Amino acid sequence: MDRRKFLQHTSLASAAAMLMPAAFAAKEKNASLKMGFLSDTHVKPTDIAVEGMRKAFRHVNQLQPKVDFIMNGGDSIMDALNASKEKVQKQWDVWNKVLSDENKLPIYHCIGNHDAWGWQMNDATVKADPLYDKQWVLQQHKMSNRFYSFEKKNWKFIVLDSAHENNGGYIARIDEEQYTWLENELKITDTAKHICIISHIPIVSFCSAMFSDKNEPNGDWKISRALLHVDARRLIELFKEHKNIVCCLSGHIHLQDSVEYFGIQYYCNGAVSGDWWNGPFKGFAPAYAIFEFFEDGNVKRQMINYA
Repeated sequence: MDRRKFLQHTSLASAAAMLMPAAFAAKEKNASLKMGFLSDTHVKPTDIAVEGMRKAFRHVNQLQPKVDFIMNGGDSIMDALNASKEKVQKQWDVWNKVLSDENKLPIYHCIGNHDAWGWQMNDATVKADPLYDKQWVLQQHKMSNRFYSFEKKNWKFIVLDSAHENNGGYIARIDEEQYTWLENELKITDTAKHICIISHIPIVSFCSAMFSDKNEPNGDWKISRALLHVDARRLIELFKEHKNIVCCLSGHIHLQDSVEYFGIQYYCNGAVSGDWWNGPFKGFAPAYAIFEFFEDGNVKRQMINYA
C-alpha cells in the first residue's frame, strides 16, 4: 500500500472510531418502544372473521424488529349489546381461542361499546345477571378495573373506559369516578415521563364527522354522541395542564386520521375488521397500527394493511 492510501485508510479508521461512541449514544437516546394497536376486531364464529383475526395477530407477532406489546383498542367481539348469553359466550370463546393460538406478545385491553353485554336488551333477568354491563368483558380480559395505567421505560399509558349505557344506546364520555382518578393519575405522574392516553372512542377526531354519509338537512355536520367524546372540551382543558401528554389513541370509527390539537397528537386507527368483515370501510382496508414511542417523547405511527 502506498503512503497516500495508507494515510486515507488510517484517517477513515480514526474518524469511524471517533464517531462510533456518538452514534451509539444517539441510538440509545432514541431507543423506542413498539406497540401494535389492534382495534375493532369484531370477531364472531364465522370463517371469514376467525381467519381474519388469525391473520392480523399472526402478522403482528411475526414483525421484525419485534413489537414489544399489543394494545387491544376495544370491540373485541362482534356484539354483546343485544345478543343472548349463548351467542355472547360463543363470540368470547372464538376470541380467546384465536388469541391463545396466534398471540405470544404481552397484551393490554381497552373496553369497547360492543364488548358490554345487554345494554340494548329489555329483559330484566339480563340486567340482574352478574355478567351484565362490563362485568363479562372484565372477566374475559382478566382486567382488574375498567380503567387503569401502566408504565414502560419512560412512557406512561393511561387506558380509559369511554363508552357508557345511555337510554338503550351508548354515549362517549368518562364518568365522574373515572375523571377524578384521571385527574389524580396525571397529577402524580413524573413530568419526565411521556404520556399516551388510550380510549376506544375518540376524544378529538375528524373521522367522527365523516362516519355519517349525510349532513343535517340544514347543512350542519352530524356527529353522534356515540362517535366522539361529549366531554372532549373538559378533557382538553385538563390535558392543557400536563405538558407531558404526547398523544391519544382510539379506534371505534373504523376510519383513520391524525389530528394535532393544542400540541397533542390524536390518532384514530381504523379497524382490524374493516367494514365488519365485509371488506374495506369507506375506502379503508382492514388494518392495524404500529406505534413507535421514542425516549425523547416523539411518536410515530404506521398503518398496516395485513390481509
